[in-house]
Amino acid sequence: MQRITETITFSLPPAMAAQVRAVMRAEGRTMSDLVREALRLYMEEREWRQTIRYERLQARRAEQEQRTGGNPDA
Repeated sequence: MQRITETITFSLPPAMAAQVRAVMRAEGRTMSDLVREALRLYMEEREWRQTIRYERLQARRAEQEQRTGGNPDA
């Protein structure tokens, strides 16, 4: 049977590793569960930030076009 996950090794500062172990015990979850959730949340937030940046850029371009009548050299 083919594996549906990939094993990745990473390191953490000792204090952070201790925090993660405490959360693991408190929530009854595995390290993999916590890392997957943290990465999923990071990727969602990253995508949201990129969307916001794109929308701001588009708004600035539209404002500039409105001010210059579509002439980028004006």
